[in-house]
Amino acid sequence: MVTQIPELHAGTPFDELDDYIALARLSGLVLSPDGSLLICARAVLDDKSAEYVSSLWEIDPEGRRPARRLTWGSTSESGAAFAFDGDVLFTATRAVPGESDPQPALWRLPAAGGEAQLLISRPGGVSSVSAAKAAPTFVAQTSVMASAISLDQDDQVRSARKDKKVTAMLHTGYPVRHWDHDLGPDHPHLVVAETDSKESVELRDITPTAAAALRETSTTISDDGLFVVTTWTVGDASAARRSTLVRIDTVTGDRTTLVDEADADVYNPVLSPDGTKLAFIRETLTTPEFAPRMTLQLYDFGSGAVTGVADGWDRWPTSLAWLPDGSGLVVTADDGGRGPIFTIDLWGQPVRLTADDAAYTDVRVAPDGESIYALRASYEAPPHVVRVDLGSGEITALRGPDALPELPGTLTEITARAEDGSTIRSWLALPTGAAPHAPVPLLLWVHGGPLGSWNTWSWRWNPWLLVAKGYAVLLPDPALSTGYGQDFVQRGWGQWGKAPFTDLMAITDAAVAQPEIDPKRTGAMGGSFGGYMANWIAGHTNRFDAIVTHASLWALDQFGPTTDAAWYWQREMSPEMAVENSPHLYVADITTPMLVIHGDKDYRVPIGEGLRLWYELLAESGLPADDDGKTDHRFLYFPDENHWVLKPQHTKIWYEVVTAFLSEHVLGEDVALPEILG
Repeated sequence: MVTQIPELHAGTPFDELDDYIALARLSGLVLSPDGSLLICARAVLDDKSAEYVSSLWEIDPEGRRPARRLTWGSTSESGAAFAFDGDVLFTATRAVPGESDPQPALWRLPAAGGEAQLLISRPGGVSSVSAAKAAPTFVAQTSVMASAISLDQDDQVRSARKDKKVTAMLHTGYPVRHWDHDLGPDHPHLVVAETDSKESVELRDITPTAAAALRETSTTISDDGLFVVTTWTVGDASAARRSTLVRIDTVTGDRTTLVDEADADVYNPVLSPDGTKLAFIRETLTTPEFAPRMTLQLYDFGSGAVTGVADGWDRWPTSLAWLPDGSGLVVTADDGGRGPIFTIDLWGQPVRLTADDAAYTDVRVAPDGESIYALRASYEAPPHVVRVDLGSGEITALRGPDALPELPGTLTEITARAEDGSTIRSWLALPTGAAPHAPVPLLLWVHGGPLGSWNTWSWRWNPWLLVAKGYAVLLPDPALSTGYGQDFVQRGWGQWGKAPFTDLMAITDAAVAQPEIDPKRTGAMGGSFGGYMANWIAGHTNRFDAIVTHASLWALDQFGPTTDAAWYWQREMSPEMAVENSPHLYVADITTPMLVIHGDKDYRVPIGEGLRLWYELLAESGLPADDDGKTDHRFLYFPDENHWVLKPQHTKIWYEVVTAFLSEHVLGEDVALPEILG
């Protein structure tokens, strides 16, 4: 049984962590082919407040009717897609007769009403589904054992491994891990079936020899269901991987390579309404000297030609969709601390459609070409469903399941001048009551990536929880940040300790010059690349009273070959770059108390980074442990968490420990740690 959102305590939901983690979260917006129905997933805490459980909700595109819950399972339902007849396909892990260990399966919710029906249940689970708009065909992804030559044999191999308690894997290629899980011994396959069968669904494996080619795939199916286009990953020199685009016949399984470029990854394929063209994103492979460049491309099925779209555009597309008449694209891109929607004529330049400060995801274009539906978010509001008029850009918030939460402060924007003359911008979240006569402490929070931007709401990295504790939180976009042009990324490429660091110091100077900020009480923190920068800051300045470093890179020569995607990082990280930019070489200069946080299941920044950082802080830093082993530094370790630390109660502990550490060293106050830590 899933609980509803509990009644909140007095104040905002950011004042109490229990209230915050109990806030519902929306994701996965989809639009029916006729434009009459929107569906999104809504996640809430379970009865024990131990994990999030999602259900599917109907949203009225006209904004008249209230949101309505569609699914009522006791486990999460997500990944919705509309079949051609209006039925809703979705994935869920529900109890299935005869299965002791149910995996995510594919279910169908009839358009005419009634209970959800099981469509596909596989021992390897079902992870995604796409359905044709004008045919009963759908394509789903399931995992199949490498040694199995059929789906039936896959069942047998899995049963044998389970019965004999075998978990060993023999790898023949790279990579072997991804983010927080091991890769193998099974591989993703694409299977096809029809939804018009009222009896059992007959699956066709159209990629029986896929091996590792479909990991991290993006797939689109033609309206008539006769073929799919998908990313297909191939091996490259030095154990690297590179993505291509292929067409696969859904009847025969015949595969044809459409786009394969030796110097680029190609991904996010989207078929034009008439099926004659394919839009996609091209990302050049990096080198130690040059950052990637992302551009829009168009493939013509008739001629096989690939042409660029909006070649002179100095922004990186993040998602794309077609206008219904095929005359252009609807694209999102990071832009100056926002993530607006753009429209692009196939032979013209982008025109910004949304003029607000938000970022947009899950963009769905109405079939009449008059409106766009999307999830809209910013650091002033979590994701919520809106309608955008394609002509005027007018934004209308639709009736969702929940009201937007009240914030404990205000959001403003500041800029600074970098050493090379570039403009550095940042969001600055100020607590209610901050004023020249009552200045507040400042927390510099560095984003990860490094190719990213503080431009949208984050449930995991949320400044308002610190604002509610009385801090002003600075969210800057230094060199390497996206949304400011190619040159802005390039100025920090391969030089992590130079422009990104000096940019952060410049914007911090601008922040402490604000009359509402107390320049004598400051802290810094960051995760992933932000954690790298926290480590670099610790070894290059003592201006901060405390530093929090989460999932951080410490020794670049060690990180490069041990991360889960070594080839990606070593394209930039030459031996010279690693020596010039590695924080561990400056450990002796660290005199600021540091809180180190790391999860053991983090394979992107392996636990060895955190373990080495912790030991060297105590043994070699300018603030070492004393002769009795006592130290001002702290190490918060999560044995079963990944790069982000996602379990609700662990998120709560994360913020409790962070605020206690900052209170001790920035505010000079003792705050009790949670008893549940032991």
